[in-house]
Amino acid sequence: MYPAELVKPMREDLTNFGFVELHTGEAVEAAIAKEGTTLVVVNSVCGCAAANARPGAKASLDNNKKPDNLVTVFAGVDREATDKARGFMIPFPPSSPSMALFRNGELVHMLERHHIEGRPAEMIAENLKDAYNEHC
Repeated sequence: MYPAELVKPMREDLTNFGFVELHTGEAVEAAIAKEGTTLVVVNSVCGCAAANARPGAKASLDNNKKPDNLVTVFAGVDREATDKARGFMIPFPPSSPSMALFRNGELVHMLERHHIEGRPAEMIAENLKDAYNEHC
């Protein structure tokens, strides 16, 4: 587990932008079960989360269509919530950072770490916007 003071700014990078942080498995279940679309960002302390994932997720919201709900779990910090979120992302293996779009509880789009690492935030944002335009 990472110290709270270390991850605080990384958490706030998303929560200050409207993402709701989930800390328990029950909270994850409730968020994904909501009617409509939910974007789940599995946050991380790694460099690709800072340089690519979080900026890409935030930039993706500059779109006419966007998810109804924005939530995040933090890998290496909120183990229960992260494990529960990853359970909904099967058959994709656990990775962080990662992003998943759900519609009415069904996984409809997935970005794994290998889709994020080494790619600019703008490319990640465009990938997500395409998913929003199709599913939201």
